[in-house]
Formats: sequence, C-alpha cells, structure tokens
Amino acid sequence: MADGRSTMADARSTKTTVDQEAVARLEASIDRLEAELPPLRRFILPGGSRPGALLHFARTVCRRAERAIVSLGADHVDEHLVIYVNRLSDLLFVMARAVNHRAGQHETEW
Repeated sequence: MADGRSTMADARSTKTTVDQEAVARLEASIDRLEAELPPLRRFILPGGSRPGALLHFARTVCRRAERAIVSLGADHVDEHLVIYVNRLSDLLFVMARAVNHRAGQHETEW
C-alpha cells in the first residue's frame, strides 16, 4: 500500500529466530565477564548492590520463562531457543556477580 500500512504489517509478521550464533554470543559474554571474577566455591545468595540484586532478580524471571518454554514440549519449541534462554539466565547471573565485584560487594555463600 502507498500509505505504508503494508510495510508495517510485514514488519510485525516477521519472526525473530534464535540460532547457534546467538547462543555463542551469549557464551562469549559469559566467558569475558567470568575472567575477571574469582571462581565459585559454593552457591551464592542473590543480593549485593542494587544493580546486582536487580540482575539476580532478572535471572529469576528468566528461569521462570525457561521453565514455561520447556513446558510447551520439544515438539513446539526450537531447541536453540531453550538453550538461548538458559544461557541468558547464566549471563544475568555472571553480570550480577561482576557488578557486585566491581562495587566491592562481598558474595554471601550458602
């Protein structure tokens, strides 16, 4: 259409795909951040600085989303999506640790 509605409809109907390359980008970010952190010896409790605590909270939301996606069944979900959301929650965890580490916040071990 000349008024631009066709273009907007096409943009809305385009699906985003998650592939191995997207997963690899998340994993590279995780590796980069982990390089500056002390190794984990035990489980740590969420918290720390406000930004760190919010990242831990975001991870909780991401884990919930992961469980909901998995509950749809393997026949209905692209395997890369499940892996991506899992790696995303890992990235949020490492980001929380990095933010707290940079802020000088001690991690509370459990």
